[in-house]
Amino acid sequence: MFFHFRQKFPQLNAYWDKYLPFQKRQEVPAKTLLLAEGRRSQQYIFIEKGCLRAFLNKDGNDKTVQFFFEQEGLASFESFVNNTPSVISIETIEPSILYMLPKKYVLQLVEELSREPNFAQMVLQMSAQRQAHYMNEFVSFIRDTPEQRYQNLLKKKPKIVQRVPQHYIASYLGVSTVHLSRIKSKLAKGKSHF
Repeated sequence: MFFHFRQKFPQLNAYWDKYLPFQKRQEVPAKTLLLAEGRRSQQYIFIEKGCLRAFLNKDGNDKTVQFFFEQEGLASFESFVNNTPSVISIETIEPSILYMLPKKYVLQLVEELSREPNFAQMVLQMSAQRQAHYMNEFVSFIRDTPEQRYQNLLKKKPKIVQRVPQHYIASYLGVSTVHLSRIKSKLAKGKSHF
């Protein structure tokens, strides 16, 4: 589960190793709901293999918020930390191999890590990276057209375009699947003129 932290902070390997036995490895099929909107997030999820999405429901329609792939971890963070109902749902897009670490062990691990020199700085660095990611997403949604957002996906996150079904990408971009098809067609025609 904390394998991605192992790579970033190898000096803390003893902590990661201590909590490995508490993880539950699960092989789950595509379209498995791991957390339902309105439920409390009680597991930290690490992806060994597969693709997941976070989404919410607006007027009966799914709105995809983010995609997650191998070597990434996730939870409905606000729900996980504050023990409040989650505003998002989390589900697998592909058959996936996941590691689940129950919240009580995450809290114990964080408590132990908090005594480690420089841990607060590490948390701040990770939080700043996460904040920058979400701020860039927010600004792009306001500033850029759907076509520009799709082009950004092609350039910066090609894994999403290669592995995620079109209707989820359309939802993520805030457009219909028909509109996404038009964008792709327009871009394809533009390339053929070069």
